[in-house]
Amino acid sequence: MQRRQGRISAGLLLLLYQISQVGLQNIPSVTLGVLVLNIFLFLNPVRPLAEVCISVKEGFYRRNWQRLLLSPFHHADDWHLYYNMVSMLWKGIMLEKKLKSIWFAYIIAVFSVLIGVVYMVLEFMLVKILDDPSYEMNCAVGFSGVLFALKVLNNHYNPGRVSSVLGVRIPSKYACWVELVAIHLISPG
Repeated sequence: MQRRQGRISAGLLLLLYQISQVGLQNIPSVTLGVLVLNIFLFLNPVRPLAEVCISVKEGFYRRNWQRLLLSPFHHADDWHLYYNMVSMLWKGIMLEKKLKSIWFAYIIAVFSVLIGVVYMVLEFMLVKILDDPSYEMNCAVGFSGVLFALKVLNNHYNPGRVSSVLGVRIPSKYACWVELVAIHLISPG
């Protein structure tokens, strides 16, 4: 989990291109703020990824609660940032317009912390169920959990829609689950 600080790369350039195609004036303020914060922290990380990722060992046993705040906004590499922020761009545009900026900001803040808590609970359950303490060490970074929660929320506010996952049209209420499996298969780390 080591990345070079401040490096401009293909994923980052493609993300900036995507943002320019949408146009800054068409991106609601909270969504734009989340994009800017994630890009800034990718280029200028607070600490190395090994010191911001969330795990049962670090977050719960060592009570390093700041990781709950830092882990969602750090990304493993430029492609991780690209996929997450393009997803944030589209989900943010749709949801922020519907929910309004203050409520959307609140949701992002709550989801950002809760996703780390849920991650630790799931990892802790795996330790107990599988009797395998290595799950306490699994460390995660990135905005994917928040995006998954936003996708579920988006499906709630926009029922009956059809999404395309890897070119396959699927009812949106199932698409978030298919997308989750597809992401795991494409990028298992």
